Amino acid sequence: MPTDPEASQSAATIAAEPYSRVVVRAALWLAFLAPFFYLTYGFANWLASRRDDVGSIVFSWEHNIPFVAWTIVPYWSINLFYGLSLLLNDNRQGVDRLAGRFLTAQIVAVTCFILFPLTATFVRPQTTGLPGFMFAVLGGFDKPFNQAPSLHIALLVIIWDHWRHRLGGFLLPLWHGWCFLIGASVLTTWQHHFIDIPTGALLGFFALWLFPRSGELPFSGTRLTSDAKARRLALFYALGAIVALAGAALGAFFFAVALVLLWPALALAIVAFAYAGAGAKVFQKSADGSITLASRILLLPYRLGARTNIWAWTRHLSPQVAVADGVFLGRFPTASEANSFGTVIDLAAELGRPAGATCRWISLPMVDLLPPPVMTQQQAADALESARRHGTVLVCCALGFQRSAGVVAEWLVATGRAKTLALAREMLTTAGRPVHLAEATERAAS
Repeated sequence: MPTDPEASQSAATIAAEPYSRVVVRAALWLAFLAPFFYLTYGFANWLASRRDDVGSIVFSWEHNIPFVAWTIVPYWSINLFYGLSLLLNDNRQGVDRLAGRFLTAQIVAVTCFILFPLTATFVRPQTTGLPGFMFAVLGGFDKPFNQAPSLHIALLVIIWDHWRHRLGGFLLPLWHGWCFLIGASVLTTWQHHFIDIPTGALLGFFALWLFPRSGELPFSGTRLTSDAKARRLALFYALGAIVALAGAALGAFFFAVALVLLWPALALAIVAFAYAGAGAKVFQKSADGSITLASRILLLPYRLGARTNIWAWTRHLSPQVAVADGVFLGRFPTASEANSFGTVIDLAAELGRPAGATCRWISLPMVDLLPPPVMTQQQAADALESARRHGTVLVCCALGFQRSAGVVAEWLVATGRAKTLALAREMLTTAGRPVHLAEATERAAS
């Protein structure tokens, strides 16, 4: 099974720095983040307390959740791990990216608290001892507002992910267990309602996606595309995101479950960002075909749609067809299909390597329906010729109609197996695959 690309890219990360520099950087961030948290969080609470129209979203079954006083201890422990996480880094870039995640969660959550305040409906019983003291301290600054998305859960997702990459052996399952207690404690301390949890988790994964542990930032170097087709596709997905978001907003007043539309809304917005100019990097796919956890979670609704689209277009076609000299062209394979080839050259930016695929996997991500970057297509054609010498090769994208067909067509022309692109297209069609080559491919190969 492929590894997490954030771990597999360790060779490309910045070398470890003197730890004193890391500590200084972490201290500077803490000096900013701590007061920023209390000021913005308290301000949102204060604004909500001055309104008389603050409602709540609560399921009737939530009133059966028991109050467990001692769970205030794991609830409070997140504050300790917050500070320690900034110190647990090898270099200043690691500190900066973690701080970026914290800051993202804070800004988005507080914005939601101000625009759409909610209140908790629980009335906690009187508590004594250490739990009573900790609840008293909590009540000193935390009013029954600032509910969805739960900032506590968002920060938990970020901190959990940060430490899981650094712990091993028996400490790792202990860490998972403690994080589960922290997550459950938002309910058992009667601090949050259920709807706050999935929305908080979604925010946490968004922060992880926005500031990945390694590799390019999704927004780095992004410029608005000048390609008319890309702009149309960006607008299409953006409108889909707006419709889903509107449905979520309307649903919040009638059925809390409608808030699940926030997930596809965010996924569609990210895809729109890819077409608007960010490109394939928003899918966070590595050279071995694996995808970051945050990308897998956030873009799951879109990927489910992509899988459905693959089935609809290719269910009556052969999964792969032979082209020439051990080279095959096809749709995105299952693990068993992939393992029947020596090498898979994968061009689908949006789909991750299937679990259980053990063959050699070369991923050169391209965005669907757009002309591929010339250098990427040439690199893929060169990789195809090199891989062919070591066994059979499957070249795939989502459907096997355009991105992969373009690479195989370029390889056929470049290696003299077809004199022209027209003949290469005819070879692919004869092999039994519909072909829709991008204009850029036709110009490059002509």
